[in-house]
Amino acid sequence: MIETVKQVHEREHQEDLAKLRGLRPIDDDFMRCMFRNNKPLAQFVLRIITGKSDLIVETLETQADFKRLVGARSILLDAYVSDAENKKYDMEVQRADYGADKHRARYHSSAMDIENLNAGQYFDELPETYTIFITENDVFGDGKPFHKIERIDMNTEGYPLFDDGEHILYVNGAYRDDSDIGRLMHDFNCWNPNEMNFEILRDTAKYYKENPEGVKIMCRAFEETRKEGERKHAIETAKRMLTRGKMSIEEIAEDAGLPLEKVQELAVAFA
Repeated sequence: MIETVKQVHEREHQEDLAKLRGLRPIDDDFMRCMFRNNKPLAQFVLRIITGKSDLIVETLETQADFKRLVGARSILLDAYVSDAENKKYDMEVQRADYGADKHRARYHSSAMDIENLNAGQYFDELPETYTIFITENDVFGDGKPFHKIERIDMNTEGYPLFDDGEHILYVNGAYRDDSDIGRLMHDFNCWNPNEMNFEILRDTAKYYKENPEGVKIMCRAFEETRKEGERKHAIETAKRMLTRGKMSIEEIAEDAGLPLEKVQELAVAFA
């Protein structure tokens, strides 16, 4: 039996509601919604992770798009923060171990540098940066809550810090104890707001899981994710058709469900 458009939308809506019930702060879609425009939450979490009890968040952007270098690989930062001292923080949640690759951390750190130094500025004007990966698993396998990565001077006795202002921090999402970080990681992995330790996380999670307006925002995010997936699939389909070279640009646009201008753009890359 073929579903009507209304039936498809209703089925997808029910699937979205079921998915929402099981989401945790460490899940990408939920994390981005929880942190969006929520500076108090970002400040609370960063204070625990960095140990800076006086850290003040000035600006917060979720899904910050870094595309400054033409031709370079772009990245979307889960949560990009500036504090009152103009220090920059990229806070990422990584469920899959491969997403926490050390080279990825290096690239994210470099991207923040490129983003924060304009032509004519001196290199010592680069702000201090923190690339923070909150991983679902214990990727280092030693049970420690943190791994702080810094450059050091290996030719000087005592191996002092190079002190170039770049910091990379891995937070073990599997860590549990009664410390603030242990309780925070419990909350990041908790789907039931009522079982969360910290009020600010509990209230924010409840808003997006139980409040009608919050649920609507989450369902809209799910729909956008679906559309983006469909768009990527259509582009890959069009690329395969262009590679075969058996159809016209107009036919490919119609069959792939893409605007003619987009297929023409893809065709240029294949020329």
